[in-house]
Amino acid sequence: MSTLRVGVIGCGSIARKRHLPEYEANENVEIVAVCDLLPERVQETAEQYGAASYTEYEELLKNPDVEAVSVCLPNYLHAPVTIAALNAGKHVLCEKPMATSKEEAEAMNKAAQESGKTLMIAHNQRFVAAHQKAKQLIDSGELGKIYSFRTTFGHPGPERWSIDGRNSWFFDKEKAFIGAMGDLGVHKTDLMRYLLGEITEVGSFIDTSAKENTEVDDNAVCILKTEKGVIGTLAASWSYVSGGDNSTVIYGEKGILRLEDDPNYSLVAQYKTGETVNYELERIQSNDKGGQTKSHVIDHFTDAVLNGKTPLITGEEGMKSLDVILAAIESNEMKQIVKVGVSEGKAVIH
Repeated sequence: MSTLRVGVIGCGSIARKRHLPEYEANENVEIVAVCDLLPERVQETAEQYGAASYTEYEELLKNPDVEAVSVCLPNYLHAPVTIAALNAGKHVLCEKPMATSKEEAEAMNKAAQESGKTLMIAHNQRFVAAHQKAKQLIDSGELGKIYSFRTTFGHPGPERWSIDGRNSWFFDKEKAFIGAMGDLGVHKTDLMRYLLGEITEVGSFIDTSAKENTEVDDNAVCILKTEKGVIGTLAASWSYVSGGDNSTVIYGEKGILRLEDDPNYSLVAQYKTGETVNYELERIQSNDKGGQTKSHVIDHFTDAVLNGKTPLITGEEGMKSLDVILAAIESNEMKQIVKVGVSEGKAVIH
């Protein structure tokens, strides 16, 4: 197998804890360039990985040695930098949420189509062992008809995770566009779409109640309805002060699946018959573990590019997951149930 030469744009926490170490661990990848606005940060990273350093992404994209890039930047830069990279003939792995509007996402997908290059969005929840096993069980009909679900993603907030702490762009409305719903909620919308099919309607409450001096949301609770009529709840929060919750429960006709909901087992299947099956699988990756478990995103992206495969989370898939978030924002603004992908343009997102 040939080697993929990559550049990483943005040297913050997600690059340092996920993209860079996982690229380095992949024997089919060579990190050739890194970019960050802060000279000292990018220089340190470049020395660590033996890569060329840039403070302007446009200059990195001119490097003919770079075949693919990871876009690890604040949300408002995802679209312009991804489009520029695709137009420069680079494959792109973009962090989530892929964009701050449907128009941006559509422009990204158009650029990918016209360039013929791979665009993948870094939704890692699909690669979690418990989630993949749950999909197998659901698709096989072992749970029968699916009735309902609840899914949650919460932690104390990005100030503990971001390299810039409380001064992070995560709390800047202009740069982040949306808070916990974009940071965590979009992961769970992608997961539920993967497990149960398309989400068609959303009702939501999105609020800022835990963090001070910010306009971005830190608590959100949504009611979702799928194309097949399954209803459930999604919670996203930066206010779980004692630790994280990344659990999902699927309620079916013949049993219940508990995903990352048990301290000892990644997946627990509780059947109507009284039988319980505990699955010992690789645990979900956690920022608190310092990246001890792989996200599998980097390996999947690398394999897709080198072998000409379509990635599991294309730009189109990323846009569908973003659409749910946009509908949730509109629902909160309008105080009504909103159909996904059918925006009336009434919600004002500052």
